[in-house]
Amino acid sequence: MAPSAVPLDVFSHVEEDSHYRVKRIKLSSSKISISEAPGDDPVAIPSHPLGIKPSGNAYTASEDIKSACGLFSRLPDELLNYLLERLDAFDLVTLGATCKALYAFTTTEELWKNLFIALPPKSFTWYGTWRSTYLKLPHTSEFRISCRNLYSDVLYRPFHCAHMPLKPYTTNIPPKNLIPRFSDLTHEEFSTKWTDTPFILTSPVKEWPIYENWTPKTLLSKYADVKFRAEAVDWPLKTYMDYMKNNNDESPLYLFDQNFVEKTNISVGKDTKDAVYWPPTCFGEDFFSVLGDQRPDCRWMIMGPERSGSTFHKDPNATSAWNAVLTGTKYWLLFPSHPTLPLPPGVIISHDQSEITSPLSIAEYLLSFHSIARLTPGCREAICYAGEVLHVPSGWFHLVLNLSESLALTQNFVPRQRLADVLEFLRDQKNQVSGFAENVTDAFGLFVARLKESCPEVLEEVFGELERRGRKVGKQKSRGKWEELTRANEPRQDDIGFSFGFGNEDDEEVP
Repeated sequence: MAPSAVPLDVFSHVEEDSHYRVKRIKLSSSKISISEAPGDDPVAIPSHPLGIKPSGNAYTASEDIKSACGLFSRLPDELLNYLLERLDAFDLVTLGATCKALYAFTTTEELWKNLFIALPPKSFTWYGTWRSTYLKLPHTSEFRISCRNLYSDVLYRPFHCAHMPLKPYTTNIPPKNLIPRFSDLTHEEFSTKWTDTPFILTSPVKEWPIYENWTPKTLLSKYADVKFRAEAVDWPLKTYMDYMKNNNDESPLYLFDQNFVEKTNISVGKDTKDAVYWPPTCFGEDFFSVLGDQRPDCRWMIMGPERSGSTFHKDPNATSAWNAVLTGTKYWLLFPSHPTLPLPPGVIISHDQSEITSPLSIAEYLLSFHSIARLTPGCREAICYAGEVLHVPSGWFHLVLNLSESLALTQNFVPRQRLADVLEFLRDQKNQVSGFAENVTDAFGLFVARLKESCPEVLEEVFGELERRGRKVGKQKSRGKWEELTRANEPRQDDIGFSFGFGNEDDEEVP
């Protein structure tokens, strides 16, 4: 059955409210619909299953059932929700039985999701919602109580975000924002023109043996009982796909598994026997490969339903990345990280850039900041289709949204042109280095040592690049140039750290 349209009074007090800003609202005699620009097809948002409406509607309402909550009625919704997060399942069910409003507050999905993840059962059946699954309530046993005349942004907002149309935000991309597309590039073209710019390749993925042979359906037939990582949980693939097909989460769990090659027993790399996929050749040598089995996590299988994805982030360790779509479609929104350009609207980073703060969900970002983002210098957008691969340059902020059920493969790599950035990151931002095994306590030193063994000429060139950029800490005449770079913040003891001297240690500084 098609969802019913939202009643007219749902947005009667929304207008310029920061929580519910929309481009244009169309009213008809029976429903409300939202669209971004003239010519867009309107898409109706279903009414809340409990009849809850946004807070603004309370101003003209004759009744607000929260007033029957006793002392709880005096608490702001945010504080009430915060207190409920401290309760266990028994207390939530007990409190929810006291009145309609508290029933609504104690049945929110986020509360039950947190309970489930905190104490996950060894085995379970997914019943469509976190609460039903936690309480082992199949659809035939579940019932809902109408909570009409309850007005709460805290309760309505997640539902609105989980059902808002995506098309207005992912179409009509301004020409200046479009990410360029190529059938393929040569390594020379990539190295000289495109290492710092996003682009899409439309042909390399279609040459992989894995293409069209790996789909969610075929994976399920082979690996149904294999556990894969989906954010904070490790579920058998069959369980995750039950969830993927039947959930109403504002931010659906995103399967993001770094050990999929071992779990599926496939071969990777063009020079590997029976390889099923390999990096596009235009990206050339990946310098992290010199680390062998000590390299940090670098490849992932990604799967998720419509609306799943990743909020704004940068790839780890200053690496670049490629993302190849095997099935489905993905919307990308990217911004460069540069001192002369603004941050993505709505994104805040800490002083040392170790933490990125943004709205809790992708939908919330689209509602609040997308129109501003499109006008922000540096903004790049694209839809990546099955068989295509997108290049994410080192240091770029990016948001990714699945527009349909999607399966993809991604890999981080270090091209020659960004090697200096990676070395500097490993040296100067040690608290942000990630993905290495626990026994690797000095990722920078390890990488330098392996580069020294395999390509000393490249290492010397990179050092020269860092000198010319003026990124050294400063000259100390008793040390060699490379020693200054690698031990700038260490005591002057000959038995500490790595020391590689290239050329005469008394050479003058490069200005």
